[in-house]
Amino acid sequence: MGLLEKTIQSIKEPSAEAYELAKERLRNQARPVGSLGLLEDVGARLAGIFNTLDVRLENKVVITCAGDHGICEEGVSLFPSEVTPQMVYNFVRGGASINVLARHAGAKVKVADMGVAWDFEPELPIFHKKVRKGTSNFAKGPAMSRDEARQSIEAGIEIVEELLADGPVHLLGTGDMGIGNTTPSTAIIAVYSEFSVPEVTGRGTGVDDDGLKKKVAAIEKGLALNKPNPEDPLDVLSKVGGFEIGGLAGLVIGAAAHGIPVICDGLISTAGAVIACKLAPPARKYLFASHNSVEVGHRFMLNRLDLDPLLDLGFRLGEGTGAALAMELADAATRILCEIKTFEEVAIEDAQ
Repeated sequence: MGLLEKTIQSIKEPSAEAYELAKERLRNQARPVGSLGLLEDVGARLAGIFNTLDVRLENKVVITCAGDHGICEEGVSLFPSEVTPQMVYNFVRGGASINVLARHAGAKVKVADMGVAWDFEPELPIFHKKVRKGTSNFAKGPAMSRDEARQSIEAGIEIVEELLADGPVHLLGTGDMGIGNTTPSTAIIAVYSEFSVPEVTGRGTGVDDDGLKKKVAAIEKGLALNKPNPEDPLDVLSKVGGFEIGGLAGLVIGAAAHGIPVICDGLISTAGAVIACKLAPPARKYLFASHNSVEVGHRFMLNRLDLDPLLDLGFRLGEGTGAALAMELADAATRILCEIKTFEEVAIEDAQ
Protein backbone atom coordinates (compact mmCIF):
# COMPACT_ATOMS: atom_id res chain seq x y z
CA MET A 1 0.00 0.00 0.00
CA GLY A 2 1.40 3.37 -1.04
CA LEU A 3 1.40 6.72 0.74
CA LEU A 4 -1.74 7.81 -1.10
CA GLU A 5 -3.77 4.78 -0.05
CA LYS A 6 -2.53 4.90 3.55
CA THR A 7 -3.40 8.57 3.81
CA ILE A 8 -6.88 8.09 2.37
CA GLN A 9 -7.56 5.27 4.82
CA SER A 10 -6.57 7.47 7.78
CA ILE A 11 -9.21 10.16 7.09
CA LYS A 12 -11.77 10.20 9.90
CA GLU A 13 -15.25 11.67 9.98
CA PRO A 14 -15.61 14.98 11.84
CA SER A 15 -17.53 14.80 15.11
CA ALA A 16 -21.25 14.63 14.39
CA GLU A 17 -21.95 15.31 18.08
CA ALA A 18 -19.95 18.56 18.14
CA TYR A 19 -21.56 19.62 14.86
CA GLU A 20 -25.08 19.09 16.27
CA LEU A 21 -24.22 20.88 19.52
CA ALA A 22 -22.94 23.80 17.45
CA LYS A 23 -26.12 23.88 15.36
CA GLU A 24 -28.21 23.86 18.53
CA ARG A 25 -26.24 26.75 20.03
CA LEU A 26 -26.58 28.75 16.81
CA ARG A 27 -30.35 28.18 16.78
CA ASN A 28 -30.63 29.40 20.38
CA GLN A 29 -28.54 32.55 20.05
CA ALA A 30 -30.16 35.91 20.78
CA ARG A 31 -30.93 36.79 17.18
CA PRO A 32 -33.25 35.55 14.41
CA VAL A 33 -32.59 31.92 13.52
CA GLY A 34 -30.36 31.62 10.45
CA SER A 35 -29.71 35.36 10.29
CA LEU A 36 -25.96 34.98 9.82
CA GLY A 37 -26.41 32.69 6.86
CA LEU A 38 -23.52 30.66 5.55
CA LEU A 39 -21.18 31.65 8.37
CA GLU A 40 -23.35 29.63 10.74
CA ASP A 41 -22.72 26.45 8.76
CA VAL A 42 -19.01 27.24 8.54
CA GLY A 43 -18.82 27.60 12.30
CA ALA A 44 -20.73 24.38 12.92
CA ARG A 45 -18.60 22.43 10.46
CA LEU A 46 -15.41 23.73 12.06
CA ALA A 47 -16.75 22.69 15.46
CA GLY A 48 -17.24 19.19 14.09
CA ILE A 49 -13.74 19.09 12.64
CA PHE A 50 -12.08 20.25 15.86
CA ASN A 51 -14.58 18.57 18.20
CA THR A 52 -15.11 21.75 20.21
CA LEU A 53 -17.40 24.77 20.14
CA ASP A 54 -14.46 27.09 20.85
CA VAL A 55 -12.37 26.76 17.70
CA ARG A 56 -9.20 28.87 17.52
CA LEU A 57 -7.64 29.13 14.07
CA GLU A 58 -4.30 30.41 15.28
CA ASN A 59 -1.93 28.93 12.71
CA LYS A 60 -2.99 29.53 9.12
CA VAL A 61 -0.97 28.68 6.02
CA VAL A 62 -1.54 29.18 2.30
CA ILE A 63 0.32 26.79 0.02
CA THR A 64 0.71 28.04 -3.55
CA CYS A 65 1.53 25.16 -5.90
CA ALA A 66 3.34 26.08 -9.10
CA GLY A 67 3.77 24.23 -12.39
CA ASP A 68 4.06 24.74 -16.12
CA HIS A 69 2.01 23.23 -18.94
CA GLY A 70 2.82 21.83 -22.35
CA ILE A 71 -0.67 22.76 -23.55
CA CYS A 72 0.59 26.36 -23.82
CA GLU A 73 1.99 25.29 -27.20
CA GLU A 74 -1.60 25.54 -28.44
CA GLY A 75 -1.80 29.30 -27.79
CA VAL A 76 -4.19 29.02 -24.84
CA SER A 77 -2.64 31.81 -22.73
CA LEU A 78 -1.69 35.46 -23.16
CA PHE A 79 1.53 35.02 -21.19
CA PRO A 80 4.62 32.87 -21.76
CA SER A 81 5.64 30.13 -19.33
CA GLU A 82 8.63 32.27 -18.26
CA VAL A 83 6.20 34.21 -16.06
CA THR A 84 5.69 31.20 -13.75
CA PRO A 85 9.20 31.18 -12.18
CA GLN A 86 9.21 34.98 -12.05
CA MET A 87 6.06 34.86 -9.95
CA VAL A 88 7.51 32.17 -7.69
CA TYR A 89 10.38 34.52 -6.85
CA ASN A 90 7.85 37.29 -6.22
CA PHE A 91 5.94 35.06 -3.79
CA VAL A 92 9.15 34.25 -1.92
CA ARG A 93 10.03 37.94 -1.68
CA GLY A 94 6.57 38.76 -0.34
CA GLY A 95 5.53 41.13 -3.13
CA ALA A 96 2.60 39.33 -4.76
CA SER A 97 -1.13 39.69 -4.27
CA ILE A 98 -1.31 36.55 -2.14
CA ASN A 99 1.40 37.85 0.19
CA VAL A 100 -0.53 41.06 0.83
CA LEU A 101 -3.87 39.34 1.46
CA ALA A 102 -2.34 36.53 3.54
CA ARG A 103 -0.60 39.06 5.79
CA HIS A 104 -3.96 40.73 6.32
CA ALA A 105 -5.44 37.35 7.33
CA GLY A 106 -2.52 36.49 9.60
CA ALA A 107 -1.47 33.58 7.39
CA LYS A 108 1.91 32.42 6.16
CA VAL A 109 2.51 31.84 2.44
CA LYS A 110 4.64 28.94 1.26
CA VAL A 111 5.33 27.99 -2.35
CA ALA A 112 5.69 24.49 -3.77
CA ASP A 113 7.49 23.87 -7.05
CA MET A 114 5.52 20.97 -8.46
CA GLY A 115 6.65 21.25 -12.06
CA VAL A 116 7.99 24.66 -13.03
CA ALA A 117 10.11 24.74 -16.19
CA TRP A 118 12.98 26.34 -14.31
CA ASP A 119 15.84 25.27 -12.04
CA PHE A 120 15.35 26.99 -8.70
CA GLU A 121 18.27 27.33 -6.34
CA PRO A 122 18.26 24.46 -3.79
CA GLU A 123 18.48 27.01 -0.97
CA LEU A 124 15.38 28.92 -2.12
CA PRO A 125 12.88 28.61 0.77
CA ILE A 126 10.17 26.71 -1.10
CA PHE A 127 8.97 23.12 -1.18
CA HIS A 128 11.13 21.52 -3.87
CA LYS A 129 8.74 18.86 -5.19
CA LYS A 130 9.30 19.13 -8.95
CA VAL A 131 7.99 16.10 -10.81
CA ARG A 132 9.53 17.39 -14.03
CA LYS A 133 9.80 20.67 -15.93
CA GLY A 134 6.22 21.07 -17.04
CA THR A 135 3.63 18.65 -18.32
CA SER A 136 3.45 17.40 -21.88
CA ASN A 137 1.00 18.91 -24.36
CA PHE A 138 -2.19 16.94 -23.72
CA ALA A 139 -3.50 17.91 -27.15
CA LYS A 140 -0.84 15.51 -28.48
CA GLY A 141 -0.85 12.81 -25.79
CA PRO A 142 -1.15 12.37 -22.00
CA ALA A 143 -0.05 15.31 -19.88
CA MET A 144 1.95 12.98 -17.65
CA SER A 145 2.37 9.32 -16.80
CA ARG A 146 0.21 7.63 -14.20
CA ASP A 147 3.25 7.33 -11.93
CA GLU A 148 3.89 11.06 -12.26
CA ALA A 149 0.26 11.78 -11.38
CA ARG A 150 0.62 9.71 -8.22
CA GLN A 151 3.95 11.39 -7.44
CA SER A 152 2.40 14.85 -7.66
CA ILE A 153 -0.44 13.91 -5.30
CA GLU A 154 1.88 12.24 -2.82
CA ALA A 155 4.11 15.33 -2.91
CA GLY A 156 1.12 17.36 -1.70
CA ILE A 157 0.61 14.88 1.13
CA GLU A 158 4.30 15.16 2.01
CA ILE A 159 4.02 18.95 2.17
CA VAL A 160 1.33 18.64 4.85
CA GLU A 161 3.57 16.26 6.82
CA GLU A 162 6.50 18.67 6.54
CA LEU A 163 4.36 21.60 7.67
CA LEU A 164 3.21 19.67 10.73
CA ALA A 165 6.81 18.80 11.61
CA ASP A 166 7.29 22.52 12.30
CA GLY A 167 4.15 22.89 14.42
CA PRO A 168 0.36 22.69 14.30
CA VAL A 169 -1.68 23.93 11.35
CA HIS A 170 -5.27 24.94 12.08
CA LEU A 171 -6.34 26.12 8.63
CA LEU A 172 -4.82 25.43 5.21
CA GLY A 173 -5.47 27.52 2.11
CA THR A 174 -4.67 26.21 -1.35
CA GLY A 175 -3.49 28.36 -4.24
CA ASP A 176 -1.82 28.00 -7.62
CA MET A 177 0.58 29.53 -10.08
CA GLY A 178 1.13 28.25 -13.59
CA ILE A 179 0.72 29.89 -16.98
CA GLY A 180 -1.91 27.98 -18.96
CA ASN A 181 -3.33 26.11 -15.98
CA THR A 182 -6.94 27.13 -16.49
CA THR A 183 -6.88 24.87 -19.56
CA PRO A 184 -6.17 21.55 -17.77
CA SER A 185 -8.48 22.63 -14.95
CA THR A 186 -11.27 23.20 -17.44
CA ALA A 187 -10.54 19.84 -19.04
CA ILE A 188 -10.96 18.18 -15.65
CA ILE A 189 -14.36 19.72 -14.99
CA ALA A 190 -15.40 18.88 -18.55
CA VAL A 191 -14.72 15.23 -17.70
CA TYR A 192 -16.88 15.46 -14.57
CA SER A 193 -19.77 17.53 -15.89
CA GLU A 194 -22.55 16.94 -18.35
CA PHE A 195 -21.76 20.20 -20.13
CA SER A 196 -19.84 20.72 -23.36
CA VAL A 197 -16.32 22.13 -23.41
CA PRO A 198 -17.45 25.56 -24.73
CA GLU A 199 -19.95 25.82 -21.87
CA VAL A 200 -17.29 25.36 -19.16
CA THR A 201 -14.38 27.22 -20.75
CA GLY A 202 -13.45 30.76 -19.67
CA ARG A 203 -10.88 33.28 -20.84
CA GLY A 204 -8.23 32.57 -18.20
CA THR A 205 -5.69 35.38 -18.30
CA GLY A 206 -8.00 37.31 -20.62
CA VAL A 207 -7.58 35.76 -24.07
CA ASP A 208 -9.58 37.29 -26.93
CA ASP A 209 -12.20 35.47 -28.98
CA ASP A 210 -9.57 33.82 -31.15
CA GLY A 211 -7.65 32.69 -28.09
CA LEU A 212 -10.82 31.30 -26.55
CA LYS A 213 -11.48 29.28 -29.70
CA LYS A 214 -7.94 27.87 -29.52
CA LYS A 215 -8.46 26.96 -25.88
CA VAL A 216 -11.75 25.17 -26.55
CA ALA A 217 -10.23 23.36 -29.51
CA ALA A 218 -7.20 22.25 -27.49
CA ILE A 219 -9.36 20.86 -24.69
CA GLU A 220 -11.72 19.09 -27.08
CA LYS A 221 -8.77 17.59 -28.96
CA GLY A 222 -7.11 16.45 -25.73
CA LEU A 223 -10.27 14.83 -24.37
CA ALA A 224 -10.98 13.04 -27.65
CA LEU A 225 -7.39 11.82 -27.97
CA ASN A 226 -6.76 10.75 -24.36
CA LYS A 227 -10.25 9.60 -23.34
CA PRO A 228 -9.78 10.16 -19.58
CA ASN A 229 -11.85 7.80 -17.45
CA PRO A 230 -14.01 9.76 -14.96
CA GLU A 231 -14.17 6.70 -12.69
CA ASP A 232 -10.39 6.78 -12.34
CA PRO A 233 -9.18 10.15 -10.97
CA LEU A 234 -5.52 9.23 -11.46
CA ASP A 235 -6.28 8.58 -15.10
CA VAL A 236 -7.99 11.97 -15.45
CA LEU A 237 -5.08 13.78 -13.78
CA SER A 238 -2.49 11.96 -15.87
CA LYS A 239 -4.31 12.47 -19.16
CA VAL A 240 -5.28 16.16 -18.96
CA GLY A 241 -4.10 17.54 -15.61
CA GLY A 242 -1.14 19.42 -14.20
CA PHE A 243 1.54 18.74 -11.61
CA GLU A 244 0.34 21.60 -9.41
CA ILE A 245 -3.23 20.29 -9.68
CA GLY A 246 -1.99 16.95 -8.38
CA GLY A 247 -0.17 18.73 -5.57
CA LEU A 248 -3.33 20.61 -4.66
CA ALA A 249 -5.25 17.33 -4.53
CA GLY A 250 -2.60 15.91 -2.23
CA LEU A 251 -2.85 18.91 0.08
CA VAL A 252 -6.59 18.32 0.50
CA ILE A 253 -6.15 14.60 1.19
CA GLY A 254 -3.18 15.11 3.51
CA ALA A 255 -4.89 17.85 5.47
CA ALA A 256 -8.09 15.82 5.86
CA ALA A 257 -6.05 12.90 7.20
CA HIS A 258 -4.75 15.20 9.94
CA GLY A 259 -8.10 16.82 10.70
CA ILE A 260 -7.14 20.15 9.14
CA PRO A 261 -9.83 22.17 7.34
CA VAL A 262 -8.93 23.36 3.84
CA ILE A 263 -10.13 26.51 2.10
CA CYS A 264 -9.63 26.14 -1.63
CA ASP A 265 -9.17 29.09 -3.93
CA GLY A 266 -10.55 29.34 -7.46
CA LEU A 267 -10.65 27.25 -10.62
CA ILE A 268 -7.30 25.48 -10.36
CA SER A 269 -7.41 24.81 -6.62
CA THR A 270 -10.95 23.50 -6.97
CA ALA A 271 -9.87 21.23 -9.84
CA GLY A 272 -7.37 19.74 -7.41
CA ALA A 273 -10.15 19.42 -4.83
CA VAL A 274 -12.35 17.58 -7.35
CA ILE A 275 -9.57 15.04 -7.96
CA ALA A 276 -9.00 14.74 -4.19
CA CYS A 277 -12.66 14.11 -3.41
CA LYS A 278 -12.99 11.58 -6.22
CA LEU A 279 -10.04 9.69 -4.75
CA ALA A 280 -11.07 10.22 -1.12
CA PRO A 281 -14.75 11.14 -0.71
CA PRO A 282 -14.39 11.65 3.09
CA ALA A 283 -12.01 14.56 2.40
CA ARG A 284 -15.03 16.59 1.26
CA LYS A 285 -16.03 17.04 4.92
CA TYR A 286 -12.86 19.10 5.49
CA LEU A 287 -13.23 21.31 2.43
CA PHE A 288 -14.53 24.88 2.19
CA ALA A 289 -14.93 27.01 -0.95
CA SER A 290 -13.52 30.50 -0.62
CA HIS A 291 -15.15 32.28 -3.54
CA ASN A 292 -16.97 32.06 -6.84
CA SER A 293 -14.46 32.71 -9.61
CA VAL A 294 -15.23 34.63 -12.78
CA GLU A 295 -14.02 31.52 -14.62
CA VAL A 296 -17.25 29.90 -15.82
CA GLY A 297 -16.11 26.34 -15.13
CA HIS A 298 -15.62 27.08 -11.45
CA ARG A 299 -19.30 27.08 -10.57
CA PHE A 300 -19.67 23.64 -12.17
CA MET A 301 -16.84 22.40 -9.94
CA LEU A 302 -18.49 23.85 -6.84
CA ASN A 303 -21.77 22.21 -7.83
CA ARG A 304 -19.95 18.91 -8.27
CA LEU A 305 -18.51 19.24 -4.76
CA ASP A 306 -21.77 20.60 -3.30
CA LEU A 307 -19.93 23.58 -1.79
CA ASP A 308 -21.25 27.10 -1.31
CA PRO A 309 -18.61 29.81 -1.88
CA LEU A 310 -18.13 32.32 0.91
CA LEU A 311 -17.38 35.25 -1.40
CA ASP A 312 -18.28 36.50 -4.87
CA LEU A 313 -15.93 39.36 -5.69
CA GLY A 314 -15.19 38.87 -9.37
CA PHE A 315 -11.80 37.28 -8.63
CA ARG A 316 -9.85 35.40 -11.30
CA LEU A 317 -6.28 35.64 -10.05
CA GLY A 318 -5.52 32.39 -8.25
CA GLU A 319 -2.40 32.25 -6.06
CA GLY A 320 -4.64 31.52 -3.05
CA THR A 321 -5.98 35.09 -2.87
CA GLY A 322 -9.61 34.06 -2.39
CA ALA A 323 -8.59 31.51 0.21
CA ALA A 324 -6.70 34.14 2.19
CA LEU A 325 -9.70 36.47 2.30
CA ALA A 326 -12.01 33.62 3.27
CA MET A 327 -9.75 32.75 6.19
CA GLU A 328 -10.93 35.94 7.86
CA LEU A 329 -14.53 34.81 7.45
CA ALA A 330 -13.64 31.44 8.95
CA ASP A 331 -12.23 33.28 11.97
CA ALA A 332 -15.46 35.27 12.19
CA ALA A 333 -17.53 32.08 12.01
CA THR A 334 -15.73 30.60 15.01
CA ARG A 335 -16.39 33.73 17.07
CA ILE A 336 -20.03 33.85 16.01
CA LEU A 337 -20.51 30.33 17.31
CA CYS A 338 -18.66 30.75 20.57
CA GLU A 339 -19.25 34.34 21.63
CA ILE A 340 -22.79 35.35 20.63
CA LYS A 341 -24.92 34.73 23.71
CA THR A 342 -27.96 32.49 23.70
CA PHE A 343 -31.36 33.72 24.88
CA GLU A 344 -30.87 31.72 28.04
CA GLU A 345 -27.45 33.23 28.73
CA VAL A 346 -28.75 36.79 28.48
CA ALA A 347 -32.07 35.99 30.16
CA ILE A 348 -34.16 37.13 27.19
CA GLU A 349 -37.42 35.34 26.63
CA ASP A 350 -37.25 33.56 23.25
CA ALA A 351 -40.26 34.84 21.34
CA GLN A 352 -39.33 33.17 18.07
